[in-house]
Amino acid sequence: MQPHMPHNYQIALLMSLFAGLATVIGGCFTFFIKRDNIKALSIGLGFSAGVMIFLSFTDILQGAREMLSKYFPNNADWLVFLGFFSGVAIAVLIDYFIPDHIEEDLFTAQENCTHRSHRIKRAGILTAIAIAIHNFPEGMATFFVTTQDLTMGVSVAIAIALHNIPEGIAVALPIYHATGKKRLAIGYSFLSGISEPIGALIGLFILQYFLPQLAVGFLFAAVAGIMIYISFDTLLPLSRDYGDGHYSVFGIMSGIFFIWISLLFIK
Repeated sequence: MQPHMPHNYQIALLMSLFAGLATVIGGCFTFFIKRDNIKALSIGLGFSAGVMIFLSFTDILQGAREMLSKYFPNNADWLVFLGFFSGVAIAVLIDYFIPDHIEEDLFTAQENCTHRSHRIKRAGILTAIAIAIHNFPEGMATFFVTTQDLTMGVSVAIAIALHNIPEGIAVALPIYHATGKKRLAIGYSFLSGISEPIGALIGLFILQYFLPQLAVGFLFAAVAGIMIYISFDTLLPLSRDYGDGHYSVFGIMSGIFFIWISLLFIK
C-alpha cells in the first residue's frame, strides 16, 4: 500500500523555502540599516505578530476544530485546547534548552580590541544556531498549514518571512561587524534560514509515513500554540525594544488589517 501523500505538498515545501530564505534578505539589509535607526523593524515585527496572532485565533484553531469534529464530535473542543497548549509547551521547551536571546552588550559594544571582536562574532554564530533550531517548528508549521489550506499557508509563510528578515539581520550584523566579510555574514543568515525548509521536509516525512489523518487537526492546534508563543515571547517584545509602543501597536494593527482584509477578498 502506498503511503498517503498530502495535498499541495510541493507548494508547501516552496512556501517554507520562501519563508526560511527571507533571513538572507535580512542579511543583505544589514549593510544598509544602522542599528540606531531601525524603527521600521519595530513596525515590521509588530506586523508579523499581528498576522500570526489573528490567523491562529481565527482560522487555524477553527480549522483544527472542524477537522477534529469529524472524528471526535463530542470532544473536539477539548482536543483543540490540549493541542494548542501542547504547541505552547513544545515552544517553551525549545526556548528553555536553546534560548534565542543573546546578551545585548555583545551587539552594542564598540570593537575596541580583538577579544571584543571575537565575542561579537561568537554572538552572531550563537544567534544563527539558535534561530536555525527555532526555525524547525516554523517550517513544519508552514508545511502543515499549506497542505490543508493553501490560502492560509501563503499567509503564514508571508508572516514568517516578515519576521525572518530581522532574524537575518540579528545573525548577519555581528558577523559583519566582527569580520568585515559580507559573504560570510550572508552565509550565516542563509544557514539559519535553510533549517525552515528542512523542518518542512521532516513534516512531509511524518505526515506521509507516520501521522494518521485524524491527528492533523490536533497538530493544527499545536501549530497555533507555537505561533502564539513565538508572537508573545519574541516578536512583540522585540518590536517594543526596537521602537516605542506606538510603532509596535501600529505594526500589530496593520498586520491584523492586512490579513483580515486579504482573507475577506480571497473568500
